[in-house]
Amino acid sequence: MDLKLLLSAIFTLSLYSSAIQASNTNQQSNSDIYIVHLESFHGQLFSDLDSLQMWHHSFLPPKKTSLNDSASSHIIYSFRNVLNGFAARLTPDEAELLQETEGIISVRPQRLLHARTTHSTHFMGLHQNLGFWKSINYGKGMIIGFLDTGITPDHPSFYDEGVPPPPAKWKGKCEFNFTTACNNKLIGARYFQEFGNGTPLDENGHGTHVASTAAGNFVSGANVFGLSNGTASGVAPLAHVAMYKVCDASAACSEGDTFAAMDAAIEDGVDVISISIDDISRPFWEDSIALCSFTAIQNGILVSTTAGNMGPEHGTIANGAPWHLTVGASTTDRKLRATVLLGNSEEIDGESAFQPEDFSQTLLPLVYPGKSSSDLMAPFCNAESLKNINVKGKIVFCEDGGKINRLDKGHFVKDAGGAGMILMNEEPQGFTIHAEPHVLPAAHISFIDGLKIKAYINSTSTPVASFLFKGTIFGDDHAPAVAAFSSRGPFPESPGILKPDIIGPGISILAASPTSVENNTNKKSTFDTLSGTSMSCPHLSGVVTLIKSAHPEWSPSAIKSAIMTTADLVNLGNNPIEDERGLRADFFATGAGHVNPLRANDPGLIYDIQPNEYIPYLCGLYPSRAVSLIVLQQVNCSSTTPEAELNYPSFSIRLGSDLQAYTRTVTNVGEPISSYTLEIVPPQGVDVKVEPSTLHFAEMYQKKTYQVTFNRSISNINATFVQGFVKWTSSKHFVRSPIVVALVP
Repeated sequence: MDLKLLLSAIFTLSLYSSAIQASNTNQQSNSDIYIVHLESFHGQLFSDLDSLQMWHHSFLPPKKTSLNDSASSHIIYSFRNVLNGFAARLTPDEAELLQETEGIISVRPQRLLHARTTHSTHFMGLHQNLGFWKSINYGKGMIIGFLDTGITPDHPSFYDEGVPPPPAKWKGKCEFNFTTACNNKLIGARYFQEFGNGTPLDENGHGTHVASTAAGNFVSGANVFGLSNGTASGVAPLAHVAMYKVCDASAACSEGDTFAAMDAAIEDGVDVISISIDDISRPFWEDSIALCSFTAIQNGILVSTTAGNMGPEHGTIANGAPWHLTVGASTTDRKLRATVLLGNSEEIDGESAFQPEDFSQTLLPLVYPGKSSSDLMAPFCNAESLKNINVKGKIVFCEDGGKINRLDKGHFVKDAGGAGMILMNEEPQGFTIHAEPHVLPAAHISFIDGLKIKAYINSTSTPVASFLFKGTIFGDDHAPAVAAFSSRGPFPESPGILKPDIIGPGISILAASPTSVENNTNKKSTFDTLSGTSMSCPHLSGVVTLIKSAHPEWSPSAIKSAIMTTADLVNLGNNPIEDERGLRADFFATGAGHVNPLRANDPGLIYDIQPNEYIPYLCGLYPSRAVSLIVLQQVNCSSTTPEAELNYPSFSIRLGSDLQAYTRTVTNVGEPISSYTLEIVPPQGVDVKVEPSTLHFAEMYQKKTYQVTFNRSISNINATFVQGFVKWTSSKHFVRSPIVVALVP
């Protein structure tokens, strides 16, 4: 029988079946969206969406509605690329019945995911009209797809001056309801919110900020209340932007929308995908970002993702699949300096994005609501506790935390009559402080500095303080440092892959805001400072775009390798990168190190991985059926590969008394005739041997394989894990792979 006739018959039968059943309003009101995974891969054979939807509908239980209702309304999305299956609105009873249907692997409710500059480009070595950035035309002709909260099309960051029309391959849409919204810069804007408002317009601000960080055009005079003044741009300022709105005003993002948006982005023709969205660690076959990004690399598209904002504890990393780029957050050397002047003449440096020019340096009474109050919330300056203390005309010392937003604390202090606020970090936040647009004079200070101020308050009966606002300061030689919130490895689902992969700027990043940011002055700003791995992720999305523009023939894993093996391990003071405590950061915090775009564009050697090479690795983690769901093909796991044997640009192993050996294969993308010599910095108590010790290349794209052997040299080390690296060096390049060894007793 003809395939379409067969589908038509199935569809008609479903309608007939639904017509003879009584309606059930209570069941319909109890419905939810479910993600349905199919066992058969026949859906890839359909050339048009209508036929695919009809086939998907044939799996559904009969709908308990009248004959006049459209049976296909059960289906929310039919997925063509990222998932073998569909999203459907079902009642719990229907979902249970569907789970027992032949050909269906799983039926589960969709999950909610969460969406977690003028100087940061300079900090990464990118300078307008100079060098590498200019030579590759600032990413011109490339298309970055963003899955986020939407976009503000009339922001200057998305003007199309200097941007050519999109390439002929582009198939995307502009779904704004006004014709002037899209242009040569913003070439696509779509919404995928089943519960949304029917527009790609940004109602939160997150998507606008993220898109401008990666690909915003040059905007002169960008600042926040006069600070950080300069020319703002994204990392790839002449690249095209395509926004796929999957998150609502609260930054909640539905899983079904995410699948559908990734499906569309791949078909539309994007070159890079940026997803500042994460979820808790799950098996890859249940991880929507992992599933989507695997399909993306099968289509030659690298996905840049966030590491998450659950740091500084270890094992908190999100988005840990080895086929996408997982990005942690770091500081830059720019500070919006707000110094606290105490009555004992001590000065303590903090930060604030609001620094009034007319603020008097007259010392004002300093009050700490938590000093003698029995209210456990008093130290956190909640609205109720401030009613019980006279703060009028005083500077109020507040502790961060208490489930109260930092900016909200400022509102509470201002509403209570306070003249200013000093905001002290919680202990885990350490030295990570934020320059934010407070509504009153304020300074955010570190935990240690907060203890100093507490000690001063307790030392006198009349504590006083003021602020010295010093504006924008450059040159912090402790930068980059890892942000306290940046999630850390190891990745629980696959600890044999070192995560995060890389860190990039993610603290107090100035980028586009969808609305004018206001405070208690007449000043407004269409730029805002935000912090998070959501800010570091688009920095790397931009870097990926630049490298792909320069090397369109490179695979996603080759681009990722180039970024990782050329990363910086030292700060501007030429000391090892520090964490939020001021201590040397480990590789579970930094990954391979801090991104260096100039070196990443010319790495010398790369570690390449083709999509099918992940299958033996996945077979070492999951049964064949689960692996098939991930790679979208039937898999028989007859052989497996240890995690550490994957041709990854780093090593993460568990080492006991037995010797372990792994191989790596590098591809020459530098000088055709070149030689690389070996340098080993072994982890403490671990003997590392590499054979051969020299790699000779005679042509471009030539491959060489080496073996690394790990053996315990000392058995009684007082450490959970130790680290080192292997580095290959030629006359022009170095190619470094970090090593982390978890010591097994």
